[in-house]
Amino acid sequence: MSKILIAEDERDIRELVNFSLQFGGFTVVQAANGAEAVEQAQKERPDLILMDVRMPKMTGYEACRQMKSMPELRDIPVVFLSAKGQESEIQTGLESGAEEYILKPFAPDELVKQVQAVLDRVAARRAAR
Repeated sequence: MSKILIAEDERDIRELVNFSLQFGGFTVVQAANGAEAVEQAQKERPDLILMDVRMPKMTGYEACRQMKSMPELRDIPVVFLSAKGQESEIQTGLESGAEEYILKPFAPDELVKQVQAVLDRVAARRAAR
């Protein structure tokens, strides 16, 4: 069972994502801001990190860059979950090291499918090495 770290400052959205992923068969760990996401990632070593872009203490972009600079976290895929859908925002997310960029609002069942697709894609890449 894959472990997913959710970093989202809005509690209602974090709980919706948490419930959706647990219902989809994932183990979930939560963080309420970017700094907490980095701490939790180091402690929990999740299989994937689902992160909002705009958060207090540290943005998702900053948290992603910081995690990608750490050897023990660099290979964990990061997926941004954001209402900011402008091309420049998406590009910034991908340039900071994200694997994918999912736009809010989202359908919970589609989110679960997209998370599984990213995990499958990363596993296939690792197997091909």
